Amino acid sequence: MQPSTFFDSLWQSYVKVTPQADRIQTLFKSHGEEVLNDHVAFRTFANSPIALAKLEPQLESMGYKAYGAFRFENKHLVARCYKHSDSSLPKIFLSELLVEELPENCQHIIQGLIKQIPNDAVQTPEIFWSGRLWETITLKDYDTLAEHSEYAAWLATMGLQANHFTVSINKLDTFTSIEEVNQLLQNEGYVLNQVGGLVKGSPELFLEQSSTMADKINYTFADGEEKTIPSCFYEFARRHVQPDGTLFDSFIEGNADKIFDSTNTK
Repeated sequence: MQPSTFFDSLWQSYVKVTPQADRIQTLFKSHGEEVLNDHVAFRTFANSPIALAKLEPQLESMGYKAYGAFRFENKHLVARCYKHSDSSLPKIFLSELLVEELPENCQHIIQGLIKQIPNDAVQTPEIFWSGRLWETITLKDYDTLAEHSEYAAWLATMGLQANHFTVSINKLDTFTSIEEVNQLLQNEGYVLNQVGGLVKGSPELFLEQSSTMADKINYTFADGEEKTIPSCFYEFARRHVQPDGTLFDSFIEGNADKIFDSTNTK
């Protein structure tokens, strides 16, 4: 699959549950901007048929190569990032949940989901917008997961799909700072992630990031209970030039840890 086809299909799937992203892109375009993506992120379960190691070859088949690894102790996650030889293409950030680190009741719920995933689920890059590969969970199980891992609760309900796209502030002409972007969004009434401050990172760290809080969808659980839950969000990234003259192209664990909170239920 060509990367252009991959990202076009991914975007169409993403905006179905993240209408704010479509509106925000239209907002930028109304100011004469062309919106280009810095990176796209995905979430999955470790030790499953859709584990990071199973998904990585599909990224490689499109010309992507891994170049960084991360560990999020408090959130029980590991992650890798990938980039393409064509630097105009978005980077990819793929994280997975270390299920065995969660309480036993959460492990039991998640293992029940993993058992439903076909062993040969990963065949093509289309897996990245396949969504849920298991039956709907109950509200009780959702609340149990959310108590211990917002990531797990999100993944159990939303499945494998783009968790967020990211606007590259570096490629904007009018809004050249992250503060200007945040102000534009707040002026339009968008709620931004304030965990650790509106801006995560700094020029000194060579990466600044901010994000909206996730859109909300009405979700019907297996027991017939209905609840409004987080879907996906939109991120904004400003990269800075390092002392060696190159633009920082990786990620920072401290930033990403707070960006994960954009899908929190509370």
